[in-house]
Amino acid sequence: MILSALNDYYHRLAAQGKVPAFGYSDEKISYALLISPEGELKDEPLDIRDTSGKKPVPALCTVPQPTKRTAGIKSNFLWDKSSYVLGVSAKTSERTIQEHEVFKASHRAWLAGSDDVGMQALLKFFDWWTPERFSTLPYFKEEMLDANFVFRLDDESQQYLHDRPAAQVLRAKLLDDGEARKGLCLVSGEQLPLARLHPAIKGVNGAQSSGASIVSFNLDAFTSYNKEQGDNAPVSEAAAFAYTTVLNHLLRRGEHNRQRVQIGDASVVFWAVADDAEKAEQAEDLFALLLDPSPDDATETAKLRSVLDGIAKGRALREIDPGLDDDTRFYVLGLAPNASRLSIRFWQADTLVAFVRRIGEHYSDLYMEPPPWKSEPALWRLLYATAPSRDGKAKAEDISPLLAGEVMRAILTGSRYPLSLLGNTLMRFRADGDISGLRVALCKAVLRRNARLNDQPDKEPPVSLDPSLPDPAYRLGRLFAVLEGIQRAALGDKINATIRDRYYGAASATPAAVFPVLLRNTQHHLAKVRKEKPGLAYVLDTDISEIMSELGGNFPKNLSMENQGRFAIGFYHQLQNRFASKDSDDKEKTTENPQGELL
Repeated sequence: MILSALNDYYHRLAAQGKVPAFGYSDEKISYALLISPEGELKDEPLDIRDTSGKKPVPALCTVPQPTKRTAGIKSNFLWDKSSYVLGVSAKTSERTIQEHEVFKASHRAWLAGSDDVGMQALLKFFDWWTPERFSTLPYFKEEMLDANFVFRLDDESQQYLHDRPAAQVLRAKLLDDGEARKGLCLVSGEQLPLARLHPAIKGVNGAQSSGASIVSFNLDAFTSYNKEQGDNAPVSEAAAFAYTTVLNHLLRRGEHNRQRVQIGDASVVFWAVADDAEKAEQAEDLFALLLDPSPDDATETAKLRSVLDGIAKGRALREIDPGLDDDTRFYVLGLAPNASRLSIRFWQADTLVAFVRRIGEHYSDLYMEPPPWKSEPALWRLLYATAPSRDGKAKAEDISPLLAGEVMRAILTGSRYPLSLLGNTLMRFRADGDISGLRVALCKAVLRRNARLNDQPDKEPPVSLDPSLPDPAYRLGRLFAVLEGIQRAALGDKINATIRDRYYGAASATPAAVFPVLLRNTQHHLAKVRKEKPGLAYVLDTDISEIMSELGGNFPKNLSMENQGRFAIGFYHQLQNRFASKDSDDKEKTTENPQGELL
């Protein structure tokens, strides 16, 4: 299913000229050797690198697809790195000489009999060139060592040798050399030459820089029925080229690639298939916005909220934006590194509107008031909230790989979030004491979705502070926030450690062991506040009484993981209410309580 969808998408892009034809690929090329018909270098190598940035970088050029090299020495067709093309490398060794000899011998065999002037010029170049010329000719520089080179004939055509019609004919003959065994391709269903090795897939974070494979068999333990390598999963050379080429296209790095996003250890790619290429592109842009909204772009934020509000009201996508089609077919693939192979972290295919609705449900499950973000949080930000914080920052490698895949799968399918998401978040509360809005929102999302899918609306946690909610865990969280507020009011905001720093973990897990002690200590703090701010003391005392009225003075011995999540939500809501109250100083000074004291 995955390879078939990728194969179909390749042919769509190929028809639009966005991906190379069969047998070709986009590779990083730095220089072109300008040779005369007599095979001599006419001038210094052409620098074709991209110089638009601060530092020149190799340009992407469409060249004959590279051969798959492991430990062996194999030549690419009409291009390669300096050790093959010129016999020089930054690391001089016997292998460099061997690579150059293989490059010359291979091309003499491939180009034999060609009467094209460009092919003949290259053969003459092999006779004229010696590796020693690199150090004697003034225009060769050390920075050229190990860079990739192509060839160009010094004539009016200004074509690279690999672009000449004669080269393309030779390339087609090499691809159809008759050596590949024919069989039934599992992707196309046709009898075609089968690929023994599949081209490398590059661009997956954490995988080998030289590329990795989805389909690969290289040990006896992986084989069956005496079949080796590609025979275990017969895929034609054309299909293998198609799916790897389009994956490399989707995984390409660059600010203009909107079809790729990193979520945990998974490199996520997605694409749309529609009758209209423009509609497919708009669908991909919308999905990219949903997965990774920009917190600083007001226009994108407004567009995102417009879509989410419209979907929540049951409107069709085409009503929100005429450029979108609800029935556009959409595909999402998550790839993760696994040694020399790639593992499929998740794979989902559905209509665009189905994915948009599920992602909308995800944001609805997260939503809290006041919202702890300017714009809806990107999925990768959520995962960072589950990782340990070092010097105030979390690192991607500390995110659980399995958790990232399970969370993404839950969002795309509308299924339950993994309980490990709640467990990891609660563990972070206890470990670093950071009860951030983002982490609390994760707790709320897990609990709300579980209640909704269980058809238990009474179990759904509130969006904002709900003083009437009788849930004991929620009230205990609120009570803990009030007690911390009393401590801060008595001792000031610059105290070294609050009860949150010392007791949060124990209070949320074993309330009966902690709250009686906290309440006794609070009386001392409250007495001090009464002397300095009697109105504030009255408000805080009233809060305690209101919260305790439903608890009845009985504290649970322990709270389950779900109830610890409710504790965190209650704590956050009460805390935000305290901050909101603190901002209204004028009102605090002019409002009277029933005893006539200024609040």
